[in-house]
Formats: sequence, structure tokens, C-alpha cells
Amino acid sequence: MPEQQPPAVSVIMPVLNEERHLRTAVRHILEQDYAGELEVVIALGPSKDRTDEIAAELVREDPRVHTVPNPTGRTPAALNAAIKASRHPVVVRVDGHGMLSPDYIEKAVRLLGETGAQNVGGIMHAEGENDWEHAVAAAMTSKIGVGNAAFHTGGAAGPAETVYLGVFRRQALEQQGGYNEEFIRAQDWELNFRIREAGGLIWFSPELKVSYRPRPSVRALAKQYKDYGRWRHVVARFHKGSINLRYLAPPTAVVAVAAGLVVGAVVTPWALVVPGGYLAAIVAGSVPAGKGLPLKARVQIPVALATMHMSWGFGFLTSPRSLAKRVIASRRPAVKA
Repeated sequence: MPEQQPPAVSVIMPVLNEERHLRTAVRHILEQDYAGELEVVIALGPSKDRTDEIAAELVREDPRVHTVPNPTGRTPAALNAAIKASRHPVVVRVDGHGMLSPDYIEKAVRLLGETGAQNVGGIMHAEGENDWEHAVAAAMTSKIGVGNAAFHTGGAAGPAETVYLGVFRRQALEQQGGYNEEFIRAQDWELNFRIREAGGLIWFSPELKVSYRPRPSVRALAKQYKDYGRWRHVVARFHKGSINLRYLAPPTAVVAVAAGLVVGAVVTPWALVVPGGYLAAIVAGSVPAGKGLPLKARVQIPVALATMHMSWGFGFLTSPRSLAKRVIASRRPAVKA
């Protein structure tokens, strides 16, 4: 009896200003060790660099690569456009700065079959290319940086609330109407929540690894994490009961540090113990996180940790209620093959 052909796979990729990594990211897809049919659909936002030019070159070089426009530049709109333009029963999400491990798709498709999950994903393996990015990568893969999030720090395979990026059954995406385009950030978490509410299984496996390039500056990292916190609060308002203690830690730290600084300056210097204790904790936590890194990278880890914690917490605390109202009023676009 002939061996059954693996299912065909569509890889969807939202991109905006990704000239630095796009060609390498697509190469990691096209060179996958996978026997099934493969296509790549790149959703092009209004980039200000050479992203569109590089994407056009990729289309000319390989017939498996296609592009679709994403005039808004927003990630969930890009994902929905790419899903609509794709054809195959398995849909793999990849970002323009994400590098798939060589057997990522083969393992993900196998896990979909073995577990019956609607979505499987693995580890967001942050890797830097300079001292600052090495420091951010160390912070993003440490428990003091991101808590017990398995897709950052690793862990045992099993059911999960959410996973990094994701490899979906198309049927699950169509059932949910795709991504909610009002969620400019946290759209993955929100979609996975809806899949779980409908009885679907989200599965994490450390077998799956995607290399991720961190933001290149303190300002870019701060904006990224402020947006994460802001939109995670929107998810909490939109889906009651979806919050847990891990997500409350950063806003609690922001309030405690701010209160300690104000009270310490106005009332009693003893209150400075709180921000001092936080500083000591992140310095101590950066020691194991930076093991094996150059000194210039190690000394920047506390800066990366504080930027992530304070920006996420500030975004969560200042997230306007109007965002949740807009999300509730929105209608998710139907996604059909």
C-alpha cells in the first residue's frame, strides 16, 4: 500500500517593514523538511523600507510564494487576508522576523493528528544579533522576565491557553470567522480563547521552535510591551474570566514601584525599600538569565527586564475602556477557503 501523502500546508505571513529578515524567514519556510505541498502567502502592509521589493523578488524566484495587500498594516487584517487567499487544510502562521526550525511543519502536522488539537504551537526562541538583542532575548526566555509562560521558557507538552504563532486546522479558523480585526495586539490569545470556548484543544509542544528576533532598541521594546499590556486588558474585558495572576504581576509592580517612589520622596525614605527591592530582584534574576553572554549584554538585561515589566504594566493600567467597547461592537469577518 502506498504511503499516504501529508496534507497540503499554507503558510501565512503578515509583514510590515521587514526588509531586514523577510528573505531569511521565507527561506526557512521553503526549505522545510516536509513531503506535502506547500504555499506561502505574504500579506503586505504599507512598508516604508524595501519589504515590497523583496517580496516581489521572492514571488519571481519561487512559484509557491504569493502576496496579498493589507492596506491597513494591522496584523489581524493581514492574517485574515492571507487566510482567505490561501488554499490548504493546514494553516501555519509565521511572522516576517520568525525563523522556523527545519522540521517545524512536519512535527506540527504530526502533532495535529496525534492530539486532535485545533491549533498546535511551541517555543518562541528569542535570539539576538547584537548585545542589546542578546539581553532582550535572555529576558524574554527567563521566568523573571515572562513568568511561567511555556512558549517563552519551555515546559512539558500538553493543553495550553495559547501558543506562539500556531499551526491550525483551517476548519477551526473558518468556524471562528478568523481573527478579530479589532484586536491590533493579543489577537492570537483572543482567537485561541474562542477556539477553547468552542471545545477545541490548543496544544503546546517543546518539539516546535521558532527563532525570534527581538526589538532593536529600548524604545521599540517599550512600545511592544505597552501594546501587549494594553490589549491583554482588552481581552480580559471582552472575555470575562480570562485573566490570571501572571498577567496581574506587571501592573502590580508598576503601582508598587510608583507608590514607593512617591511615598519615599514625600513621607518616609523607608518606602524606597519597595522600588529598591524590585531593582535588586531584577539584577539578581539577570545573573542566571545572562549566563554565557558577553559582559556588555549581561549588564543590559536588567534594563530589558524593567522595560518589559513596567511597559506591560503601564499599558495594562492605562488601557482605555473605549477599546473594549469597540471590540464588542465589531463583527468578525468571515474567512472562507
